[in-house]
Amino acid sequence: MSARLIHFPTIRDATGGLTPFEFYDCPFDPARVFVLHDVVQGSRRGGHAHHALEELIVAVSGSFDVVTEDQYGKHRWVLNRADSGLFVPANVWRHLANFSGNAVAMVLASTPYDPTDYVRDHDEFLAGLPPIQEGYWERRSKDMDVYLGLKS
Repeated sequence: MSARLIHFPTIRDATGGLTPFEFYDCPFDPARVFVLHDVVQGSRRGGHAHHALEELIVAVSGSFDVVTEDQYGKHRWVLNRADSGLFVPANVWRHLANFSGNAVAMVLASTPYDPTDYVRDHDEFLAGLPPIQEGYWERRSKDMDVYLGLKS
């Protein structure tokens, strides 16, 4: 399974927007939440995959990039909206970079912290990748169309 964008309903009025995070919108049951903040500009976070953990990464303030890598290659996602998040399934390499000065990332995680769940060796990660699944490129194209507002 590959990373994909998930959009959350937002209520808007003249004073701004409210985006409720109803956990039924999440593709897993969150077991914990953590926040990345005050990231030094030019720094990278992440640089690993997980055997079991799934994440939903949301830019609640500012912007940053998430670069994912799976059997289909590397993909760069620019997160800069609090009403959408990037679902990163297990066995997908990820790192976060290009943080704006006011960036805050909220990460919903599917499991409690477990240091044995991390894959930190990139060569080990690449050796364990599964073959490409049929229909991947069509799904990727649809995700991008939805993100750009071309389709719902």
